[in-house]
Amino acid sequence: MSKKLVLQGPQATQAALAQIAALARPARTAEVHAHALRCDGFDFTPELKAQVETAAHAAGIDATFVDADLTLADFKLVAMDMDSTLITIECIDEIADMQGLKPQVSAITEAAMRGELDFSESLTRRVALLEGLATSALERVYEERLRISPGGEAMLQAVQAAGLKTLLVSGGFTFFTERLKTRLNLDYTHANVLEAAGGVLTGKVVGGIVDAEEKKRTVERVCAELGIATKQAIVMGDGANDLKMMGVSGLSVAFRAKPVVRAQADVALNFTGLDGLLAVLA
Repeated sequence: MSKKLVLQGPQATQAALAQIAALARPARTAEVHAHALRCDGFDFTPELKAQVETAAHAAGIDATFVDADLTLADFKLVAMDMDSTLITIECIDEIADMQGLKPQVSAITEAAMRGELDFSESLTRRVALLEGLATSALERVYEERLRISPGGEAMLQAVQAAGLKTLLVSGGFTFFTERLKTRLNLDYTHANVLEAAGGVLTGKVVGGIVDAEEKKRTVERVCAELGIATKQAIVMGDGANDLKMMGVSGLSVAFRAKPVVRAQADVALNFTGLDGLLAVLA
């Protein structure tokens, strides 16, 4: 099947995009919008892909090679990780900051994201450090620090308008996913439940931990509920614990992701916002 190449960057001019496009020697190019260009009619090879991606990255441009006829209409579900994907922060790191423990917790978070540490073990260790913290700290993190990632709301509005369902599946916490579900009109959410007693956190998670395997199972379960194949799902993530759910999708999107995730994803958005997905599937 022939491929299309979509080049885009938040600051990229059509001239800059055309310069990268020339490496592929496309028969046709078309402006998707002011900062995005589509190329068709070229001979795709892994060598070309590597050459274009390297040049694009150096220019602050995202380069995506996907099947030429792939559009948003091919999908029925968008599943997203929460921390550092749909939102700009790692909630547990910001909660830990309320305890003066952010450096210790962040170090464990980073190791887990790079795939150097088992996620369940890392979460258990991080949550244990939060023991004794007032639950009001969670509300402060939500109100003061939680921000939707660039392009997140535009992406969600577009996929919802196109009739796709939305799933937020997170190794984070229900305190945040439930609020985002209401705020962004999401269809499904699944995350860890922080145990609290007497207005303070106990340092434990209630029930099973939402790790990489559980994230994958959640995508499969929601697809089954919707009566669709997992290949009709777009899955977006940034860390190693997202790879299993990305692996069962029809289109995997790495957003500002760790190298191990970028290397395995169909789409890597390093510079563009989450709405860069729309240009890829235009």
